[in-house]
Amino acid sequence: MEFSEVVRRRRMVRRYDPDRAVPRDVVERCLANAVRAPSAGFSQGWDFVVLTTGDEREAFWSATTAADAPDDPWLSGIRAAPVLVLCLSHKDAYLERYAATDKGWTDRDEGRWPVPYWDVDTGMAALLILLTATDEGLGSLFFGVPPERHDAVHEAFDVPEDRTLIGVVSLGYAVPGPTSPSLRRHRRTGHEVAHWGRFGVAGEGTR
Repeated sequence: MEFSEVVRRRRMVRRYDPDRAVPRDVVERCLANAVRAPSAGFSQGWDFVVLTTGDEREAFWSATTAADAPDDPWLSGIRAAPVLVLCLSHKDAYLERYAATDKGWTDRDEGRWPVPYWDVDTGMAALLILLTATDEGLGSLFFGVPPERHDAVHEAFDVPEDRTLIGVVSLGYAVPGPTSPSLRRHRRTGHEVAHWGRFGVAGEGTR
């Protein structure tokens, strides 16, 4: 599939065929592309916990969902996904990398960072998983975990304390479902979001 077609077809999929497994080699290709994401200083401060068995996935949903939670069609659709990928960032990998002699920030001061690039870079890696899934004919979704549930996820999967759960990618073969009401919103065009030279200046054509 051409890259522009992959970008155009990528959607957040919330309903999956529970009886159609995702081949392991497809999942591995998604992860192989994920590590091609850019990272500050080539720090590569990301890890991915891949859940493929029924017990593993149930442990995730038990850790993130209240036992007495009301039925939720949105959640039911996602729970059918045969693969979940927990996307973890590692801040210390960046602080350590930039304390190296070729960078020189020996104080490891987190305040030197204008934004938490460890989280940004992990998000970009997650996007490459989503795009690869589309190219492989899969449906995918990136979703967050309520902050009060992060400790339970760490405990359930032995995630070290110095890793931060940025979000989860679900993978599987999509099945038809209701269209998200969010799609009724106007998709902003490149012309609408681009400011040429200074904020508020619309471009005329393409430079």
